[in-house]
Amino acid sequence: EFMRLAPPLFLREHEMIWQDPVDYGYISYGYDTSMLVQDHLTSEAMKLTSRACKTTLNLTEQQKLLSELERDPGVVVNLGLTPSKLPDLVEYNPMIAIEILLKLMQESSSQITEYFSVLVNMEMSLHSMEVVNRLTTAVELPTEFVHLYISNCK
Repeated sequence: EFMRLAPPLFLREHEMIWQDPVDYGYISYGYDTSMLVQDHLTSEAMKLTSRACKTTLNLTEQQKLLSELERDPGVVVNLGLTPSKLPDLVEYNPMIAIEILLKLMQESSSQITEYFSVLVNMEMSLHSMEVVNRLTTAVELPTEFVHLYISNCK
């Protein structure tokens, strides 16, 4: 049998005396219902982006993702897309890749040079050429990127 001392009784003058309040009516709670809506839309966009890197999205899924990007361009940094996933996205869904790259450029993402580097070094295909073509007509791309891309066309 294990014996232990009884805990001391704290009956000092400066101790806090806890009381259980009877009336909770004076307590008001604030709740922001828009927080969950934003998280839900962002998670839906993340799921669609993840699927877009693995397979071709159907038209309604593409429109849903594109409308989410249009509605909130800042969501592009939270999609879970990394430069290493860009070649798959370009091959399966070039239009989505174009829009995401344009939004990343608008958001002045620090990773945009990494995305351009991956785009330059990826295997040449019709989809990759279409992405670069659309980007060059939509925005002013860095001249080094354009020269590197053209020099890698074989």
